[in-house]
Order: sequence, then structure tokens, then C-alpha cells
Amino acid sequence: MMRKFFNLFLICFFANIQAQELNCKVIVNYDKITNANNQIFKSLETSLNEFVNKTAWTEKTFKDNEKISCTMFITLNSYDSNNFEGSIQIQASRPTYNSSFSSPIININDKDFNFQYIEFQNLFYNPSSYDSNLISTIAFYSYIILGIDAETFKLDSGASYFQSAQEIVSLAAPSGGKGWSQTDKTQNRYYLVNDLMSATYRPYREAMFQYHFNGLDGMYKDIKSSKEAINNSINTLSALYEAKPNAYLTRIFFDAKSDEIVSIFSGGPSVNIEGLVDKLSRISPTNAAKWVGIKF
Repeated sequence: MMRKFFNLFLICFFANIQAQELNCKVIVNYDKITNANNQIFKSLETSLNEFVNKTAWTEKTFKDNEKISCTMFITLNSYDSNNFEGSIQIQASRPTYNSSFSSPIININDKDFNFQYIEFQNLFYNPSSYDSNLISTIAFYSYIILGIDAETFKLDSGASYFQSAQEIVSLAAPSGGKGWSQTDKTQNRYYLVNDLMSATYRPYREAMFQYHFNGLDGMYKDIKSSKEAINNSINTLSALYEAKPNAYLTRIFFDAKSDEIVSIFSGGPSVNIEGLVDKLSRISPTNAAKWVGIKF
């Protein structure tokens, strides 16, 4: 009996060590909801924080300083009989080498987040089944965060995480829920992970690696060459734009990086960035007002 108890303790102990890849803050905003007991929204927020941060998403062991900082901001638009409708914004950042600076890598606003939740229900991720839209969506974006973060350190190292996210899509699509189908719209969860795994969109992953590993991570020793590497990453995205104008991944890149790009090229040692503003305005016109703020 004692041996069984000890074995169970070891299993739980090591599972707990491995179950902390993400340092995620889940926020549930229910300002739009009236005539409801707010306790259920607080319970939802607590349950999701525990679910994301205590689930073992990988078989790797992450040290405290290796955990990925991220936020999942859920805005509820309506609630009725355990049915929730709203949106979820995913943000994540990664540290830069030998620096206290943290760089944003993802900023995705998914407006098709509808789910059911019963207060105090257990949230458990089973990679072999579709259990609910809530669990699948949160698990999907957890793997997207892991994959994109990995790509900023080593090219193609996010493949296994993207594969896990794609398997979630395959299991969730038959449910008919919004965001999982290729017939839904061109910028949703289905297309996000398919594009991330596609050779056609590999320039996005190349640009993320160039920008962070070759660029930001070298700032502490050579700012000029690092800025040139970041400029090259934008050239890589420009080539993607020529092949795939208005690509979802291009939008995702600039939704996360636009402010940072302006800051990088508006101070410090000057580099040859002739045509940079025109290039940025062409491939990311929604940020045109920001690009004009780049100082040469």
C-alpha cells in the first residue's frame, strides 16, 4: 500500500514539474453582461488560469525563466444558460538575450469564441478527443504560442507544436463550431495553423527567426548589425507579400511588431533603410500612420 502511494506521489510530482511551460494570465471581461451572477465569470477565469498553467502541454521540463509569458483576454458579449459568446485575444512575448527587454511575438484577436461552461466543471485536455469548444480553443492557442515562440529561437523547431494544434482543428471541425473550418472564412484557426505548417508560408517563420535570433538577441553587442538583420526580416516578409498578398500570417506579424519596428528604426546607430517605409506601407497598409513615424 505504501509503495502504491509513493508511486502515485512520484507521478504527480513529476507531472507537476512538466506542467508549466506557460506563464499565462487569463482575464475574463464581462462588463457587457447584465442581469447575471458575476460569480460564474470569476469561476471561469479561475478555472482557465489553472487549466492553462497546470496542463502539461509538452513532455519537456521548463525552468521558471523559460516559461513563456502570455495573456488570454476573453471579452464576453452575451451569456445565457451556460452558453457564452465573445472573443479571445492572444498575446505572448519572449525575452531578448542578455537584456531585460521582452519582445511581443503574437497578438491575435479571435472574434469567434463561443462555448459552454458550467460553473466548477473540471477542465481537462485530452489530445485524442474533442470535449468542448472552450477546451479546444484554449489548447489550440497554447500550442500556437509554444510553436511561434520556438521558431524565434530555432527555425522549424515549432513543427511538433503546430502539429498538435492541427490535430485539435481536425477533432474540432466536425462540431460545426466557428473558427475550425476551411469553409468558414480565410482568417481563422484552421487557416492559421495550416499556414504555419505550409512551405508556402515558411518565409513568415524565417522572418520571425531573423528578427529575434539574428536581430534582437544581438542588440547587446552590435546594435547596427542587429538592425540590419531586422531589416532583412522585413525583406523576407516583403517576398512573401509578393507571392501571397494580404496573408494572414503577415497581418499577425505586424499586429505584434509594428510599434516595436517603429521604435527600433527611430533611434540608435543608423543603417541603410532606403525604401523601408514604402515597403512597410505596401505590405502592412493598416499601419501606414505608424510607419511615417520612422525617423531616418
